[in-house]
Amino acid sequence: MSTQETVPLTEYLSRAKNREIVIDAEGAILGRLASYVAKLALMGFRVHVVNVEKAVVTGDKHMVIESYKLWLEVKTHKNPYRHSPHRPRNPIAIFKKAVWGMLPKESWKGRQALKRVRAYIGVPEELSGREIVAIADTLADQLKRSEYVTLAEIAKAMGWKGVGL
Repeated sequence: MSTQETVPLTEYLSRAKNREIVIDAEGAILGRLASYVAKLALMGFRVHVVNVEKAVVTGDKHMVIESYKLWLEVKTHKNPYRHSPHRPRNPIAIFKKAVWGMLPKESWKGRQALKRVRAYIGVPEELSGREIVAIADTLADQLKRSEYVTLAEIAKAMGWKGVGL
């Protein structure tokens, strides 16, 4: 089975092999986790993030879900059926959009960094035997955040069908 531990990121990076890291997103705050993942991807690490649907967004549940639903109503003036912005509805796409927001958008380096990031719902078989780390600075429990909502709940409110959750 996989082993999981909570360590400071600098300690884990010193012993990471093959410049690949498997991070557990369970209980991690979305924005903090996305900034760490973006920084690791810019440093050249291949980052695999598992349990993305269990990452959290802090705040009142109703307020957070309503603010995400506002994305769905925004259209363009120029043929909104054809050119409306595509909004992410599943947890993987929401997470990758958050990571994309932390990367330089106008440079080749940012696009290459996003290609090094992989996100998964649950833990896939190919990563189940590897060491999985939870970054201590991102966990909502350690930061004493009491009100939060998971990405799975946000995605279901936006119309995601789910994968047996």
